[in-house]
Amino acid sequence: AVCSLSGRLSQQTFDSPSDKPQFPGASAEFVDQLEFIQPNVISGIPVYRVMDRKGQIINPSEDPKLSKETVLKFYQKMTLLNTMDRILYESQRQGRISFYMTNYGEEGTHVGSAAALEPSDLVFGQYREAGVLMYRGFPLDLFMAQCYANADDLGKGRQMPVHYGSKELNFVTISSPLATQIPQAAGAAYAMKTLNSNRAVICYFGEGAASEGDAHAGFNFSATLECPIIFFCRNNGYAISTPTNEQYRGDGIAARGPGYGMMSIRVDGNDVFAVYNATREARRRAVAENQPFLIEAMTYRIGHHSTSDDSSAYRSVDEVNYWDKQDHPISRLRHYMTARGWWAEDEERSWRKQSRQLVMEAFEKAERRLKPRPEWLFTDVYDENPTGLQKQQEALQRHLEQYKEHYPLDLYDK
Repeated sequence: AVCSLSGRLSQQTFDSPSDKPQFPGASAEFVDQLEFIQPNVISGIPVYRVMDRKGQIINPSEDPKLSKETVLKFYQKMTLLNTMDRILYESQRQGRISFYMTNYGEEGTHVGSAAALEPSDLVFGQYREAGVLMYRGFPLDLFMAQCYANADDLGKGRQMPVHYGSKELNFVTISSPLATQIPQAAGAAYAMKTLNSNRAVICYFGEGAASEGDAHAGFNFSATLECPIIFFCRNNGYAISTPTNEQYRGDGIAARGPGYGMMSIRVDGNDVFAVYNATREARRRAVAENQPFLIEAMTYRIGHHSTSDDSSAYRSVDEVNYWDKQDHPISRLRHYMTARGWWAEDEERSWRKQSRQLVMEAFEKAERRLKPRPEWLFTDVYDENPTGLQKQQEALQRHLEQYKEHYPLDLYDK
């Protein structure tokens, strides 16, 4: 009897089907049928928008009700960027600068997001965020100086064109390699959290950059460390010549957010108000709650990837024309302003003429300016130059003195 009693005591009860798993790795339910999750079972994440293609507000409660002055600033920055793009693109084709990247079609993502941030928020861009910097007040003279790599360039001529940066405007200098800014932005946001600074970080990247390993690291660090950061993906349809259907099989980039534990939204990137609303709310909550947000702005790159690209090799003229003529962020905002009597043909003609004049004046000034001093090659890394670098600088000086007739030193700042 004792043996049978001890036998009964040693037996353990089996889990009932209603018991939940206790695994620490994920929250889930048990099932007793074998079934793989199909990628197309879940319908696509919807695209949030505020106004339609004709600039009409769809749901009045979502209208940000921005002042006439603010909306005009949106429009003027977007069109000024467009004008600067056209002139600098042409200058590269004429051999005046070495390289350029236009922002055609993506102006709404720049201005809408930039307007929703605080000036103290830190921006990590990819290389197609000139409108963010322009909205923050970066002057045309400095845009031109950077592209011409002249003596006024804040980077002292060390970067290729369009790789802007401004410490004053909290805009981290652009670097070419894809996605390197994503983990850097996560680290900056973690630092802001530890300082309790009431600041946020915004990190821009394209959907192509989201295929890099650095994107995984940045997303995961931000979620697990609970950082006040906005990941802003400009999904413009192409990673240079690779269309999205060759880049990934999932539902875009916003669908990845839940997998990392991030709040996510997909917005119409050609609707400047939708971008503004989404970024403003993400910024507010990122700082208040110390958590990352992922915004996927659906848009279209109307121009070539860069001056090194010919997009006619991989997409049709009809496709580009549709986005240029039927669904452009600038024309959509103009429809909105015209309907309210805030803008008319006279203002349009006057502003187009004035904006071109502003860009041309900065352009001509930059072209006349001397190049940076050769000795700046050796500065700004070390507080006191090490011996090896001093020897290199002395060797360059001796070489230039000996063979000065072969170098156009009169083109360089003294």
